[in-house]
Amino acid sequence: MELQLEELEAAATEDELAAEMAAKTTSVTGFQRRRPARKPFPEHLPRERVVIEAPTACSCCGSDRIVKLGEDVTETLEVIPRRWKVIQTVREKFTCRTCEAISQPPAPFHATPRGWAGPNLLAMILFEKFGQHQPLNRQAERYAREGVELSLSTLADQVGACAAALAPIHALIRDHVLRAERLHGDDTTVPLLAKGGTKTARLWTYVRDDRPFAGGAPPAALFYFSKDREMAHPNRHLAGWQGILQADAYGGYNDLYCDSRDPGPVSRALCWSHARRKFFELADIKEKARKKKPDHDISPVALEAIKRIDAIFDIEREINGLDVGIRLEVRRHRSQPLVEALHDWMQRERDTMSRHNPVAKAITYMVKKDRWDAFTRFLDDGRACLTNNAAERALRGIALGRKSWLFAGSERGGDRAAFMYSLIVSAKMNDIDPQAWLADILSRLPDMTASQVPDLLPWNWTPTRQRMAA
Repeated sequence: MELQLEELEAAATEDELAAEMAAKTTSVTGFQRRRPARKPFPEHLPRERVVIEAPTACSCCGSDRIVKLGEDVTETLEVIPRRWKVIQTVREKFTCRTCEAISQPPAPFHATPRGWAGPNLLAMILFEKFGQHQPLNRQAERYAREGVELSLSTLADQVGACAAALAPIHALIRDHVLRAERLHGDDTTVPLLAKGGTKTARLWTYVRDDRPFAGGAPPAALFYFSKDREMAHPNRHLAGWQGILQADAYGGYNDLYCDSRDPGPVSRALCWSHARRKFFELADIKEKARKKKPDHDISPVALEAIKRIDAIFDIEREINGLDVGIRLEVRRHRSQPLVEALHDWMQRERDTMSRHNPVAKAITYMVKKDRWDAFTRFLDDGRACLTNNAAERALRGIALGRKSWLFAGSERGGDRAAFMYSLIVSAKMNDIDPQAWLADILSRLPDMTASQVPDLLPWNWTPTRQRMAA
């Protein structure tokens, strides 16, 4: 829809300008489109005044007795092309006239070995590759057009060096995520280069977001890569962790819910958005119209299920961000009767249908005994959410960028991508510009002790300029 609106807006402006050109010679009749009010340009942008030469005489009578009455200012947004520069770090040598010893200040530490690339350049390469999904070969081509020749192997070398330099930050984010009382878990497909073509690999995410129940801990995301979707991967990712896992009904998590698990079973909480989506597909009026299917193909039972589930979602929107106790009290008084009525209604409707009916399958997905308890987990624990949307939001950028980079070149490359996604997505979740954050921490990490590294985490980070001002 956004793409359609963008095209309509561009077409309307183009037609309006063409009409204005034609109006000089031909009268054009048509509607007057209301132009949207433009927001003022940001105050922090520098202003450059271009003063048009003022008249020296009156344009009416020709007198030179004119004085300034005021001025009209028209602002135009402009951009300066990216500028490259070389920073020369000079270390002067001095010799002693007494003992002839040579003194020289030590060489500064660099973000990566050999230090030919500055932290801002490194951050740009990383964010373009993993945040904007621009492969290194495309970056190299663009830099060459700007007059800077950087080979693909040179850029790849710096990506690997940055991953090694940022390992302490990633370790702290991993520890922070795995200390959560509740996690969102999900995975998405990633093409992996293999002999003769590609095979389907997986990127897993585990998101800590305590904001819905006012937990106070900052949000963060942890990513893992695997070459398949075997059950062993979630077991390895969450080894030793115990809490509430918000996820879909994927069977690969089942070992985590076993009572015999060490240190104990994980509490299962399923996603109502996944369940509701199945009813949406059966009640999608616009999709039926697009495929020219008759109206009777739209299921009234699916429409009723959506209305009942939406009523539960409305309550959740009201209590989002409130304390655990308040959330639990509201759910037990308002949501629980709706959930129980929904369960009874779905069972009655399913009993009247064939088991092969798509609506019956959508109902069975929810009301199976082992799943219904997980769907209603939020009624017994105020920390649980109704949906797993936090994990899906974390994976959205990967799903959108897959067509840009086509595939992961190797398992090691997939692990590196998961490493960088953990940093970039965690920064975004804390409303931090990932590129600015990466540039600053790459410049500061070499001079910091291990005890100071937590100050560079996204939720503790203070930009260098603000830190110097303080």
